[in-house]
Amino acid sequence: MTEHNVLKLQNGSDIRGVALEGVDGEHVNLTPDVCRSIGAAFASWLAAKIGRNTEALVIGIGRDSRLSGEALEQALVEGLAPQQVTIVRCSLATTPAMFMGTVFEETNFDGSIMITASHLPFNRNGFKFFDKSGGLERSDITEILRAAAALHHSGVPEIAGDTPAYTESPAVQVGHASSPQCRSFDLIALYSEHLRNAIRKGLNFQAEKPLAGLKIAVDAGNGAGGFFAEQVLKPLGADISGSRFLEPDGTFPNHIPNPENKAAMEAAQAAVIQSGSDLGLIFDTDVDRMSAVLSDGTEVNRDAIIAMTAAILAPAYPHSTIVTDSVTSDRLTFFLERELGLTHLRYMRGYKNVINKCRELNEHGITSPLAMETSGHGALKENYYLDDGAFLAVKLVTALANAKHTGKNIESLIEKLPPLVEEAELRFKIGGEDFKDYGTAVLQTFKERAEKAGFELPQSYEGVRISFNSAEAQGWMLLRLSLHDPVMPLNIESTRKGGLAKLKAIARTLLDGFDRLDISPLN
Repeated sequence: MTEHNVLKLQNGSDIRGVALEGVDGEHVNLTPDVCRSIGAAFASWLAAKIGRNTEALVIGIGRDSRLSGEALEQALVEGLAPQQVTIVRCSLATTPAMFMGTVFEETNFDGSIMITASHLPFNRNGFKFFDKSGGLERSDITEILRAAAALHHSGVPEIAGDTPAYTESPAVQVGHASSPQCRSFDLIALYSEHLRNAIRKGLNFQAEKPLAGLKIAVDAGNGAGGFFAEQVLKPLGADISGSRFLEPDGTFPNHIPNPENKAAMEAAQAAVIQSGSDLGLIFDTDVDRMSAVLSDGTEVNRDAIIAMTAAILAPAYPHSTIVTDSVTSDRLTFFLERELGLTHLRYMRGYKNVINKCRELNEHGITSPLAMETSGHGALKENYYLDDGAFLAVKLVTALANAKHTGKNIESLIEKLPPLVEEAELRFKIGGEDFKDYGTAVLQTFKERAEKAGFELPQSYEGVRISFNSAEAQGWMLLRLSLHDPVMPLNIESTRKGGLAKLKAIARTLLDGFDRLDISPLN
């Protein structure tokens, strides 16, 4: 595989590829050989960063429920072992747990690798990398992949002899727990204890079973999140009988493990209503994202999950700043600033972008307790700026328990969030080459036309945002350019019933005449 093809595996600050055959037109490019090279390259990169020899490194490896996970784990082991790295195999794990493996004294990883492709189809897989400072940046992944491409071309040293990957032979016995260089560890058990302790710490009362009397339904979507019901909630006394799809199954037979997926959210809502639960929690495959469902079946996602998390944090962080991605609505700004007395910094899409901005604010003396995307990625300052769906769930569960203890309900946290009236996300395809240059030109003209029409253009760190507050139209729209694809998404929200059509008409006028931009979704 050429360097060009190896670099194509990069997806922002992650690695993603096709790991299994089975989908027409999609051929495996995340091969065992490439994975071995990536593992070796990560070890070399990490050793150089922290100034140690590779044989002094401890690296943890975990995976979600994907069918290809075990094979990719073995390939990584085969890439790491020749460098005498101490390997800790965590088996089924979550992305946040793998970072916490660098924090816990019991594990003290120098770095870790999570094998996951989040909510992508069953045939995909990939890697997320951590060191003790957090998730690696885009530039780090590029550097690792360049090194992996060079290793792939020259050949990664074998563990012993010239043994093919995935055969039972002495060459791969280093991957077994019996080897002093490689051991197994139940990281999820330790991580679950950490989460249980976090719940107890956040309670306003003491009890041996503080969640007794609460019914909480978890939908893990057959990903890696089932542990939250069985190992976090149940030991604290919660009734988890309404939970669904807790068993890991990489075919994802029930629905896509994705809080943003309509079918997934409908399944979680049904679980709550049918079981009479006080709260529903839904995780993505590797549990770095989550959303919730209230007792009446109301979904708490996108703006609402940010609002609820901010409302929980607000008493401890008065007048602080909440960082979100660019597609959050004006109703969220109203709630954060008018109702909670916080500041809303609407930044860019991309979980690393919002997390890094949150970290930057705190480093400059501006308190920012939360960075969160509408996708359900949420990182708390108090939790190492880690986007951890399970830790967010801990915050909600703790708030629920405290509310019930005082005769209140968790719904009251967001009762003053204005309702969502009408919204749409439209995606306009760009034809031809050089889509980034063309898209940038479209944005500039879109902005100039909006200014000429007298529309209000609030500050936007990504794309062009327009606010409407007139007799003609009320709401907002945001046009931006996709980082990776020849697409320009347009988010529109009307705060007036029946107003979406008017906003679409305005958008059509502002985008008229671009022959390479397909605006037919506006019709």
